[in-house]
Amino acid sequence: MTDQTQSVGTSYGEDAQMSLGFRARALFLKHEWARGYALLSPTLLVMVCLMCLPLFMLVAYSFWTQNYLDIDKTFTFANYEAFFHKPIYIALMMKSIRMSLFCTFVTLILAYPMAYFIAFKVTSNKLIWLILITVPFWTSYLLRVFAWKVILGFNGVINSGLISMGLLDEPLQFLLYNPTAVVLTLAHAWAAFAILPIYVSLEKIDRSLLEAATDLGDTPTERFWRITWPLSLPGVIAAGLLVFIPTVGDYVTPKLVGGTTGIMIGNIIQSQFGKANNWPMGAALSVISMVLIASLVVTFIVTTTRARAKGS
Repeated sequence: MTDQTQSVGTSYGEDAQMSLGFRARALFLKHEWARGYALLSPTLLVMVCLMCLPLFMLVAYSFWTQNYLDIDKTFTFANYEAFFHKPIYIALMMKSIRMSLFCTFVTLILAYPMAYFIAFKVTSNKLIWLILITVPFWTSYLLRVFAWKVILGFNGVINSGLISMGLLDEPLQFLLYNPTAVVLTLAHAWAAFAILPIYVSLEKIDRSLLEAATDLGDTPTERFWRITWPLSLPGVIAAGLLVFIPTVGDYVTPKLVGGTTGIMIGNIIQSQFGKANNWPMGAALSVISMVLIASLVVTFIVTTTRARAKGS
């Protein structure tokens, strides 16, 4: 009797597994969203393991405190209170946002003409031009920053050239170790990230719209502001976000070319994780930076979306 019961139970379990497998296979074949999630699951797993878990640990660290060489895991808001009670942190945060906004503006001003030239003026071999844009990325980011340090230095290319031409008697000292040097270096480093989305947006513009505007009597300037610029705004917005978000937290460039007046919040965060050995405070500063930047980005996207909806 026992053997028969076990046999019946085993058979029932196998049938249940087969039925479950059959239903899962039917669901996979019937619904497109199921196939999509199945294909996306490896990527989701990697994202959770490599991004979400470190972020979770960062948030957890921000509610702990550093007790000499040990970390006190008692839940506390002490690190966040320290941020709002020390004006230096708030001042550096606002300074970093201002510098990043200025860097984004400079980068877009430099990137838009280049993207426009490739999209509208280059008729052949556009791929070669796009490859040339990525040439700076063939070298290390650190080497490019050091190159700008050599260019802007006291005995750098600019000062040496101006002195050799007789335009200066002594080198210019304001070219390096200031916020302007940081903005210039960051604008060069992120220019390609701004050019490519703007180019894609310009390339998608229907040329018949421009021809119709010309037939109706628009000048090239009027045609640009009425058609080309509004239709390229999605690429400009994407380029601005691609430049603004990472430059706020950059610490390598300010450290190498910024000097004492060019430091940003990223340098303070790096020092908290490094020399200060205060990981909880560094984590709190990182969380505050991420929340503030995310809030600014969401506000900007919502505002621009509503403005474009009203305009259309």
